[in-house]
Amino acid sequence: MENEQLIIKPRRPKGEDGHRVFSIRVREDIAEQLDTIAAKTGRSRNELINLFLDFALQRCVVEPSAEE
Repeated sequence: MENEQLIIKPRRPKGEDGHRVFSIRVREDIAEQLDTIAAKTGRSRNELINLFLDFALQRCVVEPSAEE
């Protein structure tokens, strides 16, 4: 036991884990739907929102405006 060491690595500062925190406002019915899906799947609202955003962003098409 003499040679055992407790190695403590520095914690990354917030924001350096590849994630950003921001708040959004959603309609009550959307929040209720998220809560229902979260309860059925065992996932958090945050996980679900990330899954939904990733799904939508991969399939999003921006149409050019009439001026372009």
